[in-house]
Amino acid sequence: MTDIVAHAKSQIRQIREGRKNRGDDEKALRKEVLKLALPATGEQLLSMMVSIVDTMLVGHLGASALAAVSLATQWTFMAVTLFAAISTGSTALVARSVGGEDWDTANRTVRQSVLVGVCIGLVATTLALLFAEPAMALMGAEPEVLAQGVTYMRIASSVFALSAVMFVGNACLRGAGDTRMTMMVMAVVNVLNIAVAWTAINGPFGLPKLGVAGSALGAVAGRAVGGLLVIGILLRGRSGLKLDLRHWRPDFEIVRRVLRVGLPTGIEQLIMRLGIMAFVRVVASLGTVAVAAHTVAMRAESLSFMPGFGFAVAGTTLVGQGLGARDPRRAERSGYLTYQMAASLMAVMGLVFVLFPQPLIRLFTDDPAVVQMAMTPLRIVGFIQPLLAATMVFAGNLRGAGDTRFPMYVTSVSVWSIRVPMATLLSLTLGMGLNGAWLGMITDQVVRGAVFFLRFRGGRWKRMNV
Repeated sequence: MTDIVAHAKSQIRQIREGRKNRGDDEKALRKEVLKLALPATGEQLLSMMVSIVDTMLVGHLGASALAAVSLATQWTFMAVTLFAAISTGSTALVARSVGGEDWDTANRTVRQSVLVGVCIGLVATTLALLFAEPAMALMGAEPEVLAQGVTYMRIASSVFALSAVMFVGNACLRGAGDTRMTMMVMAVVNVLNIAVAWTAINGPFGLPKLGVAGSALGAVAGRAVGGLLVIGILLRGRSGLKLDLRHWRPDFEIVRRVLRVGLPTGIEQLIMRLGIMAFVRVVASLGTVAVAAHTVAMRAESLSFMPGFGFAVAGTTLVGQGLGARDPRRAERSGYLTYQMAASLMAVMGLVFVLFPQPLIRLFTDDPAVVQMAMTPLRIVGFIQPLLAATMVFAGNLRGAGDTRFPMYVTSVSVWSIRVPMATLLSLTLGMGLNGAWLGMITDQVVRGAVFFLRFRGGRWKRMNV
């Protein structure tokens, strides 16, 4: 009897200690998530501030200027989708290498990723300079919008090579768990963007007022310096990563591994971008005011993307490092925890969108027609913020594991079979205007979020090789 009691007491003690250890592990993991996510959220805020500040400054030049920047930006974002192919593969491979303490592979990845990024950037600049006018015409730009959009596009595309270095270099640092430095780089980018854009647009102290061209110059100044900063940081070495200029020959093994993981994401982003452009083309058919209203509503909504992106980055890094350390259970816990924290913060932002849409929209424009049209779309998207968090975070978790093909397939099907057809049907055929277009967009986002969650819960990502 005494032995039974002693055994029972021992079991109870082990259970209590197990609970305590699990609690301690949970606290440690939560701290690790916040350590990565908060700077990444700050980085996303600063990254989005480039577009937000451009919209705020240009928005007060009139609806045509705002529409021009919006349509031109669709094409400049196309270049970013090309950089995403390298960035995603770089983050996943660096995270696995760091988790397994394989620093040689991590640094070879940095070197090859930067090299490929510069090549892609130079090609993208050439294409943008040559085809800016037909590209704007393809978006359905009205005559007064087209000329301004071409100007913006040609100026903004001139530094794509340095932009690529900034995106890819930051992706490598995030894979190593260093989101703090990437946030600091984006802080410098924003200060320069704001200073140069405000000066060039408004022309103080007798300087010429350059309008839309001034906005593009601000973006160029910020991103060029950002790229140079990243080069300098990696040359000096940071978080175990160092860019070595002595070995610039292509390392096809590393390039193949980066592209095997990243190319599906690049294709996914390309298909997504084409779908968004088709969606914006539908919005453009509703008129210049609708394009301007869509733009300011998207910029206001982008404030909620910050925690979503930040925690998605944390999930990508921690899932990759967990698998690299051969600890899939920790990787899984990291994935779920990042979603829970992101959904909570984004739900708060959604409540702000529902209750206070007008003050947010007036930050970007004071055009009464634009303000009135943008309010309902912003309220609509406010209700789905936790589901949007699932779309962002679980996709990031899967990419960190190297499971990038599945998100590519889901995004391709969802955007082109749900978003674009529903937006066309609701906004044009049924006459619901911009509200109908946004209903089509959020339906796509909800479906993808649910599917990504189910994929993550299924666990096949634990067996992915990179």
